Amino acid sequence: MDSPGYILNEINKGIKMGMDSISTVSEKVQDDRFKKDLKYQYDKYNEILNKVNDELENYDDFPKELNPMQKAMGWMSIQFNTLDDKSNSKISEMMIQGTNMGIVEGVKLLNHNPDTDKNVKDILNEFIQFQENTVEQLKKYL
Repeated sequence: MDSPGYILNEINKGIKMGMDSISTVSEKVQDDRFKKDLKYQYDKYNEILNKVNDELENYDDFPKELNPMQKAMGWMSIQFNTLDDKSNSKISEMMIQGTNMGIVEGVKLLNHNPDTDKNVKDILNEFIQFQENTVEQLKKYL
């Protein structure tokens, strides 16, 4: 079983990757409705991130920063994949793929740590549920 601090830092990592991706793709989105949806997602990630950071304090732990290589790879992947297609459909597809990776990692953490603290489990469930809702929201742009 993973420690609550480890679980929270994994959620932290997923959130920061999501927020970085949204920041990068938002510059390429022309559709105002899509931009508004991405802004909502960014704000919701930030809301969950604040809960993660508050909870980490209970374990005398600090939020970890994303590995600079991970950040660079994510940015380069978005740049490369949108070189000749900046359509809503293409951007939505990329965001869905990334979000699905977050869902998989979140569910694995949940399944491998059924006895983790209730507050940590609640944050993890909120993170998973939000990402599942995000995928549904993004599908309308495919």
